[in-house]
Amino acid sequence: MSATPMSGTSHSKPMSGTSHTKAAEAHEATAKMERMAAEHHQKGDHKAGLEHAEKALASSQSAHEATKGAHGESKTAVR
Repeated sequence: MSATPMSGTSHSKPMSGTSHTKAAEAHEATAKMERMAAEHHQKGDHKAGLEHAEKALASSQSAHEATKGAHGESKTAVR
């Protein structure tokens, strides 16, 4: 029996360094920025909160594009 998990499927390759991993990391970075913005707002530092919220929005848009690209690659690889 083969030691390769799920051999013969599109998930037989390790996910490390893939576009899906990069997209997930981008989403995690966005979430961190959103938490930082919330923490600043809770402390009453609205200027810093707004700066982090704006960075989170830009990061969110970038993460969304990375996700779309990763899903497009997956569809191509499965065919």
